[in-house]
Parts: sequence; C-alpha cells; structure tokens
Amino acid sequence: MFPGFVARAVKTSGAEIFLRQAGLGPAVLLLHGYPQTHAVWHRVAPALARRFTVVCPDLRGYGASGRPRSDPSHAPYSKRAMALDLVEVMDTLGFTRFAVVGHDRGGRVAYRLALDHAARIAALCVLDVAPTVEVWNRMNMKGALLGFHWQLLAQPEPLPERLIGADPDFFLEWLLRSWAAPGFTFAPDAFAAYREAFRDPAVIHATCEDYRAGATVDYLHDSQDQERGRKISSPVLVLWGEVDAMSKRAPFLNTWKRWADNVTGSGVGCGHFLPEEAPEEVLVHLEPFLGRCC
Repeated sequence: MFPGFVARAVKTSGAEIFLRQAGLGPAVLLLHGYPQTHAVWHRVAPALARRFTVVCPDLRGYGASGRPRSDPSHAPYSKRAMALDLVEVMDTLGFTRFAVVGHDRGGRVAYRLALDHAARIAALCVLDVAPTVEVWNRMNMKGALLGFHWQLLAQPEPLPERLIGADPDFFLEWLLRSWAAPGFTFAPDAFAAYREAFRDPAVIHATCEDYRAGATVDYLHDSQDQERGRKISSPVLVLWGEVDAMSKRAPFLNTWKRWADNVTGSGVGCGHFLPEEAPEEVLVHLEPFLGRCC
C-alpha cells in the first residue's frame, strides 16, 4: 500500500513508534484515527511524497506501535503524551519543524501538537474532528446516540474490553461501515491491516485508554487552554465529511475559529473516512495549503 516507503521503529521516552517514511522536501506528519492504523493514508501519502517528506506513524497504543502501561489518571494515553511521542520521533528523523495532518483521534493529537509545541508546527490540518472539550460540552441525546463509542470506550476497565473482545471483527467492521458513506468499500489490504491490529487484546485495551483519557485528562487540558485563551498560532485547514451523520451536525469552521486565528476549510463529499473515501478531493485542498505554509 505504501510503495517506496521505508518502515522503521523509533523509541521515544514513553513508547516505541512504528512508522513509514518516504519523499523529499518539507516534512508532513500524517496521523490516523480510531479504530485504524497508518494504513488510512495509503491513498494520500504516496501522492504527497512527490513534494514532501511524508511520515506516517501508528499512534501509541495502535497498530504496530508500543502499548505502554496506563494508570488511573489515563495520562499515558493523553493526547499530550502522544504528541510528545511524535515530537521525539521527528527529532530522531531530523525534522525540527513540520506540518501535521490528523484524522479523527489523530486530529486530537495534531491540535495538541500545535498547542503544546507551537514552534515546531508549520501548519495544522484536521479532518472530521472538533476539539475534545467542544464535543463533550455540546453532547445531547442525538449526539450521544451517534457517538455512542465515546461513552462506551470511556467506561472503566474491563467493561468495554470484554464486550469488544468478544467479537472484535464484528465491532471493527460495524464501525467502519457505519461511519463510511453508503456503498463505500475499503481497500482489502487496508481492511485486513485494521482487522489484524484490532484483534490484539492489548490494542483494544490501549484504544479504550485513549477514550478514557479523552473523558478525563484531555478534557482537562482543553478546558485549561480555553480558560487561558490559548490559541493555535499556525495556519489551520479544516476538512469534514458532508455525508457523515455526526459531522453534518458540527459547525466545524466556527468551532475552530475559536481555537485559532487563521482558519480555512471545506466540506468534502464523503463519509467519515476522508483519506480513503475521497483522497483526490482531500489532496485538492491539502496540497496547496501545505505548499503555502511549509
């Protein structure tokens, strides 16, 4: 799926991060979401690698990356901890400044990078995601039904682990198909990669920890930033899926304009999985943005 990309593992202070890298030019970090791996970028990364150095990691706890032990605070799976992993990865690869593009949970790590490591981030693009504190604060009955997994995965261990682990293939495939636009078919190799990773009970546990962090320490960090009026200083591009039921309810541009001063964006004619469902349209928006900012 990633022709010409080199695979490697980089040890950070908190985890070992698996990644693929290719290309020359300004560095662009691509971050995946739940319940996927870096394979979500298989239709976007090779095109970007013609102009940029592209780095596609598996986030801490996902795919082939390390799954460090958590604790009652869930801080080891906070987006702050995941962001630090990636700063250290990019240091190891020799990039002091880079753009970051994040989809879903990866978008949460991406904006945390832009807040906590502003001097390192040349540009930020978030796909189909709003800040964590905003999502929780505007949750209502309809939102809770559509985003039921936020509540389920954040439940104390071992409830979601046992429920998901009873039939991980069913849970994974149900989520992927229900969040994609009707009729969309995932590439077989990508689908197989997601299935293989998600069958690991340690991945199921780690990804639940990701959501427990979202309901606790991540919410706290976002709330503190709001209270302090802290904003993202880099240019921000926001893209969202216009067929995605949850995204149709979200005022993405107005939301992100509260978090950054330089925000542009557009809806894309697909479901939740923009990099796979509409890679050409994503690239139409993303490549000029990265070209201007990097």
